[in-house]
Amino acid sequence: MASLPALHLPATRSFKFFPQKSPILPTFPPPNRRFSAVGAYKVLIEHVGGTTELEVESDETILSKALDSGLDVPHDCKLGVCMTCPARLLGGSVDQSEGMLSDDVIDRGYTLMCVAYPKSDCHVRVIPEEELLSLQLATAND
Repeated sequence: MASLPALHLPATRSFKFFPQKSPILPTFPPPNRRFSAVGAYKVLIEHVGGTTELEVESDETILSKALDSGLDVPHDCKLGVCMTCPARLLGGSVDQSEGMLSDDVIDRGYTLMCVAYPKSDCHVRVIPEEELLSLQLATAND
């Protein structure tokens, strides 16, 4: 049986792989965060203890800012599912696309503070959970 000739490469050539520099890519906020050209909005919250005005960043929820500020407002899951942090949106606008409220309930001026990111200066009133649940049931039966 004949052997194959050995393959010889010239000693002057070496094969090295150099990492290529990647182009500078723009950075974006994480997908679960909001971004806005405006840094913060004034949010007026009517709650059991009175009325409090907070400055809420466009990438934070009204609930998270309220809790950070020491307000005692109802909440539980902080995911927009349990519906324990309802409020009436009396003025302004919020992005609550991560929540579970139906569009017709949102159109009637309700919001969940845990998924409400301000898009303008706002005015909200904390409401009892039962008010929102009864509205959800009524609209589901229509």
